[in-house]
Amino acid sequence: MIQNLHTNLESPAKSQNVSKPTTICDEIERYLTNVFEKELGAEGSILVSYNPFVIKKIAGYLSGKIHMPASIGIAGETASGKSTITMDLIDTIESFATEFNIEDAITRVNTDDYYYDRSEMVKAAGSFAEFAKSYDLDVPQALELELMSKHIKELLSGKSTYLPKYDMSGTAIRHDNYTLAKPSKVIISEGLFTLTEKVRDAFDFKIYVDIAEDIKKERFFIRAKERGLGDSAEHIYQNANDKAEVHIRPCKAKADIVLSGSAERIKYKNFLNKIIGIVQELYFMEV
Repeated sequence: MIQNLHTNLESPAKSQNVSKPTTICDEIERYLTNVFEKELGAEGSILVSYNPFVIKKIAGYLSGKIHMPASIGIAGETASGKSTITMDLIDTIESFATEFNIEDAITRVNTDDYYYDRSEMVKAAGSFAEFAKSYDLDVPQALELELMSKHIKELLSGKSTYLPKYDMSGTAIRHDNYTLAKPSKVIISEGLFTLTEKVRDAFDFKIYVDIAEDIKKERFFIRAKERGLGDSAEHIYQNANDKAEVHIRPCKAKADIVLSGSAERIKYKNFLNKIIGIVQELYFMEV
């Protein structure tokens, strides 16, 4: 951890031969660089790659130099681990917020809730399984991503907004204006298409979860068995894989951070706690 961050700053320069005085933001940036580089080189690392500029941006938020809420978008292929990583991230932040009585710490906007209502089409087809044979859910056009972007930007501007709720039980019903979302310090979203063109500009931090093909396939078919997909599982997987090549994998190049979807879960929490620890030291420890 950064030692004595409040007092470990250099005195103002007294001559041209003395370097520029260090700020809290500079100290945090150096600390974060060390944390990221150590993690990147560690065995079983959660990090695949990162854009060095993201460290400067994180330091800006943590130091208070940037006085705005932050939005985080997490994307990846099916069975990549993005949902698990997101929920662990939310749990870690909420636990910290509870411990230090921080209100409105994080709000989740679920990308899947923005699937268009296709309930009438399901009824006409006779079942969701029949509907899905002729309607592709594995393309970004199946979701109203413009509305999602609008809602995130409203939350970032300090406005409460009502979010939709999509019924995942096979009815394809979307209930609009269903969940009241309040502005918070962090807005987070995850989904297959979270970093696609129509919505990615709503995010300050873009994260992509990468996964090896063999691990992804194994996870998918375990999940397919649990959901009773039967003989259709192979077709669903192949379609998702083909569409990911077009719509999802290119998002990796747009990401600020690429995470490994196969790392141990505890490692994500440990890494995040090193970052959250800066907040604790800056704002919740006696000087």
